[in-house]
Amino acid sequence: MSKIFEVLERLEKQSILEKSRQADVPGDERMLAITKETGELLNMLIRLKNAKNLLEVGMSVGYSTIWCAEAINENGGSIITIEQNPKKIERAIKNFQDAEVLDKISIREGLAIQILRELSLEEKYKEFFDFVLIDADKENVIEYFDMILPMVSIGGLIITDNMLYPEKYKQDMIKLSRHIQANENLKTITSSIGNGEEITLKLR
Repeated sequence: MSKIFEVLERLEKQSILEKSRQADVPGDERMLAITKETGELLNMLIRLKNAKNLLEVGMSVGYSTIWCAEAINENGGSIITIEQNPKKIERAIKNFQDAEVLDKISIREGLAIQILRELSLEEKYKEFFDFVLIDADKENVIEYFDMILPMVSIGGLIITDNMLYPEKYKQDMIKLSRHIQANENLKTITSSIGNGEEITLKLR
């Protein structure tokens, strides 16, 4: 277990350096990771739910994925995670190896919209995932959410990052929150933890 937290701590330090501009990293290679507080929240929710089938949209270098993998470490769970950037995938695989969680994670490389479409066409993924993290491009977040929803089990959770920050995404995220609230089959709240997390429960 200590290996996981060693890697998480290393990635947290790197994320802080990037966000403070102390590390000179090309734009397409920046981590853009969730906060540590969000990682702790995800970890706790997965444990409370005893979630086993996880989906992540927007892996980056795997920081959030490792937080999720730590929570399913003893219950036989697994994670499907989606990422388009090959450089980030390469870094993520190294991080998963260092954290000794690679065997729990299946990486799907490509455009999120395309991979979600492919997953949704497979019968086995109907109401399959009991925990989902959406942390990809915000312009398509409603479309992602709607594609994922039929793949979420009754009682499953969908967590959406960046509901409150950065400011440039605020209008997109307000639209998402209203979209979710209009669905009587869902219960949702916006948490101020980290950059703002929408926590959505599928009731039926």
